[in-house]
Amino acid sequence: MAAPAQMSPLRWAIQLTQMLDKVMGDDRYPVDVEQLILEYSQQVWPDDPVLGIESRPIRGFEGALVPLRDDRRGWLVISNSEATPGRRRFTVAHEVGHYLLHRHRIPLHGIYCKEEDVSHRAGKDIEKEADEFAAALLMPSHDLRRQIDPKAKPTLLELGALAERYGVSLTAAVLRWLEHTERRSVMVVSTEGYALWARSSGLAYRTGRYIKTSGRPYEIPPASGAAQPHLADECRVGIKHAAGVWFDEDVEEHTVHATAFDKVISLLHMGDGMARWQVPDEEQETDVVDRFEALKRIR
Repeated sequence: MAAPAQMSPLRWAIQLTQMLDKVMGDDRYPVDVEQLILEYSQQVWPDDPVLGIESRPIRGFEGALVPLRDDRRGWLVISNSEATPGRRRFTVAHEVGHYLLHRHRIPLHGIYCKEEDVSHRAGKDIEKEADEFAAALLMPSHDLRRQIDPKAKPTLLELGALAERYGVSLTAAVLRWLEHTERRSVMVVSTEGYALWARSSGLAYRTGRYIKTSGRPYEIPPASGAAQPHLADECRVGIKHAAGVWFDEDVEEHTVHATAFDKVISLLHMGDGMARWQVPDEEQETDVVDRFEALKRIR
């Protein structure tokens, strides 16, 4: 098998997704990233493959891609053994992204990725590219849209089922869904009454519905379900707020109090709204199959 030319993160994910679809069919989730890259790299780069994948405690890091130079040239992928299985799967896919996209550019000692590089989908440069690859490989657009209609208003329970299908964390599944939904929705991750970070769907952002977590701390509204753990059962089903709680309009809030991780995950749904500005076309991802077909036509 000939080695492919340099490709973008999305094109790499598309190529591997098409290959898995053809060989294994639709009933192939969650993606076995470890077997995939071990076999694929041996076939395409037999002189520079991924030789091993290990899970071990890594203080201060979620994952790493490390070069091996002793007996045979190759690479070792490491994930944090203290993370959940879903987090580890995404981390391995993230490091595989580094292998495919960046291994000729990373330092001699390898690359070590912190939690914010992997879990928030907000990294910069090569970390952002590795995240884009991992999300598109593990949660392909065409399958995600078959599971949840882009116009649907899912609960966190339904998005949890999506996370189970793909073998990823709830956070990763919600982030991926936000990239595809046609609704105005916002996810907020908080702890001890303050937002750690937040992410808006494209339409929500264009209508001014976003939460800034850089600079001054954002305090979770006292009347929200996120600020009231005793409403945990109601929050899982969804509670409705009048204007003035989260935003100056009605909001439906779905919240999970993840006490084991000392974090609160909130998903906010809003009604229809008029966009105030447009996101540049290059920042909007089209369906994975549509994009792949367009690329073939360009060639």
